[in-house]
Amino acid sequence: MPASTPDPEDLTARARIRDAALRQFGERGFEGATTRAIAETAGVSPGLLRHHFGSKEKLREACDEHLVKLITRINEQVGADPSGGGVNYVAASLAALGPYRRYLARALTEGWAEPVFDAMVRMSEQWLAGLDERRSDPPFTGRRARATVGTAMALAVGILHEHVSRGLGADVSGEEGAHLLALTVLDLYSHPWLTPEEAAGHRDALERSRTGAGTAARPTEEHSDE
Repeated sequence: MPASTPDPEDLTARARIRDAALRQFGERGFEGATTRAIAETAGVSPGLLRHHFGSKEKLREACDEHLVKLITRINEQVGADPSGGGVNYVAASLAALGPYRRYLARALTEGWAEPVFDAMVRMSEQWLAGLDERRSDPPFTGRRARATVGTAMALAVGILHEHVSRGLGADVSGEEGAHLLALTVLDLYSHPWLTPEEAAGHRDALERSRTGAGTAARPTEEHSDE
């Protein structure tokens, strides 16, 4: 099922309530949104909302589950055809997640939506597992650490949508902007800013600075114990 094709479940009252919650949580935050306002936005009674979800916390969990399902579907499509097959997956992903951008921005910056972030990290780890097999040099950090930072960087494009669009001179949710964004991402991935030798030099400098900081801190700690 293409990412842009509605899930049959999305035609139900339960889905309307969930989508209304995504909008309300994105606009007002979890604490500011009320079940009454969510029910009104969905065009249902508060009683029907409680029947389907029970509580606002359970409703938020349903929002996260929906986004995990959507992101997983996109990831599976990319995995089935990594070359793209004539599809701009950057544009497709932005379009699929566009309606939820405000929710993601608020949820992630305020520290919730852990299931969404963690699912993306797991997917990134799977991609890195294959890439690591083709590396000629060992990675500086573990796969989990790299997947976590990579996920944060990928999410930043959607969260900073307006700023990225302004910087590129085109709305990344439109065809021209999405094309430019995809080309830019490809260029950054295929032409690293540092050579392996330069990266190794910076890594060694970081390790030396860390060792030096630890050495400098010990006399202070010992002095405080006297």
